[in-house]
Amino acid sequence: MKKSVTLKDIARETGVHVSTVSRALDPIGQKMLTASVIEKVRACALRMGYRKNNLAFGLKTNRTMTIGVIIPDLTNTLFPLIVRGIESVLEARGYASIIVNTDNNADRKAKLLDVLLERGVDGIIDAAADISDPKMIEVFEQGLPIVTVNRAIKGTSIPSIINDDTAGIQLLLKFLVEKGHRKIAHVAGPQFLTTGRTRLQVFENTLKDLNLTLLSDLVEITSRFDEDEGLRATEVLLEKKLEFTALVCANDRLAIGALEALKKHGLKCPDDISVTGFNNLPYLRMAMPGLTTINIQKFNVGRASAELILRSIDDPDAVIPSCTILPVQLIERGSVKPPAPAKH
Repeated sequence: MKKSVTLKDIARETGVHVSTVSRALDPIGQKMLTASVIEKVRACALRMGYRKNNLAFGLKTNRTMTIGVIIPDLTNTLFPLIVRGIESVLEARGYASIIVNTDNNADRKAKLLDVLLERGVDGIIDAAADISDPKMIEVFEQGLPIVTVNRAIKGTSIPSIINDDTAGIQLLLKFLVEKGHRKIAHVAGPQFLTTGRTRLQVFENTLKDLNLTLLSDLVEITSRFDEDEGLRATEVLLEKKLEFTALVCANDRLAIGALEALKKHGLKCPDDISVTGFNNLPYLRMAMPGLTTINIQKFNVGRASAELILRSIDDPDAVIPSCTILPVQLIERGSVKPPAPAKH
């Protein structure tokens, strides 16, 4: 059997000390060396077929070089880009991610959190955070670095990386008003998630700021951010027989369900009712009539969360911002047009 290449072998080949070889192959230790030394050692390691022994490294540093990544729904196309952003940072630093899927189930999430802790992960990036999560707070207070992404946990100092939900809903409502809409309904997201609750609160506040009437009967709260709930909620709104010319949905999947409900009731978008979403999922530009929505920074929010978790691991005393908010952008497509003239 071929003998494994060691740091000593590389040191002998390059003529530098073993500790220099170790630092050159460690993303953190590299900061102490010149670029020419790093390149010399790395080229030699590659040529000799060196493979880092993460087990030995973990025993030396008390790290496993793994990060737990918790996502709520594998079928939601929002999360692959977030995970790619996370891995773009972790891979460059020699970390691997352990990805677990909660299926939006709190009990399942609690069990998967235990699995990650048993694996000895160095930190956790949580993209499945509820507004309240006592177990996650307990783990954080025991000293494990945690960052939430796309959502936040209220009443805790766990740092979060989120997109600007407030600005997004404001952009949508101002756009609809500019198009002439005055009677606007809302399919709201789950209120146990910060994304759902914040977007509903901003919807209500912005209508008041725009001097528009807020009717509670024109708001329907969903239990999940998916198409079935979007369809159900929109049908509830339509069955109330209250007039509205535009429908703001708290995310794109709810909006897709809303479009299906309109079709079932013989209504056309945007001729009868304009519809908007939130998140700008990748396939929406191909769907007719094209969904007006809010583009969020999926890859960048993942990348920022990974950078923050590694910063927390490298320097436990570092001052970490409690909430980082990334800017959003209105994407105009064919699902919005001025309302039809009132019938007399």
